[in-house]
Amino acid sequence: MAFMVKTMVGGQLKNLTGSLGGGDDKGNGDKSAAETQGMSREEYDEYQKQLVEEKMERDAQFTQRKAERATLRSHFRDKYRLPKNETDESQIQMAGGDVELPRELAKMIEEDTEEEERASVLGQLASLPGLDLGSLKDKAQATLGDLKQSAEKCHIM
Repeated sequence: MAFMVKTMVGGQLKNLTGSLGGGDDKGNGDKSAAETQGMSREEYDEYQKQLVEEKMERDAQFTQRKAERATLRSHFRDKYRLPKNETDESQIQMAGGDVELPRELAKMIEEDTEEEERASVLGQLASLPGLDLGSLKDKAQATLGDLKQSAEKCHIM
């Protein structure tokens, strides 16, 4: 019980005595920020400059990562024919326009593309031994040309 009374009244009592000017804890008001941290003015200026430079580097790295992610998203949008996103394009522009994917992501995309090619019908046809896709393509084009000629000769169409 005494603890509760002390906490409730003690804080208000400190505020009252502080506003009357009886507190000695405000005697450091005339010191500069450098002196309060135990540095000379030159050291403090150098420290502040270093903090600003580190913040700029972090911001640049963050912008670069955001642009890399946006590039990856736009790649998948192109691949799957999805609508483009303006925010991704603006993030890429903010990073300098020409953003390359990290090696790991590029390698993953390449592996996915190779797997999809192997899984496709043409990919499976290409893997068959003794099958020449060039000659097969030529035969298909010749057949298509013959069909067009016979369609022109047809009087019903």
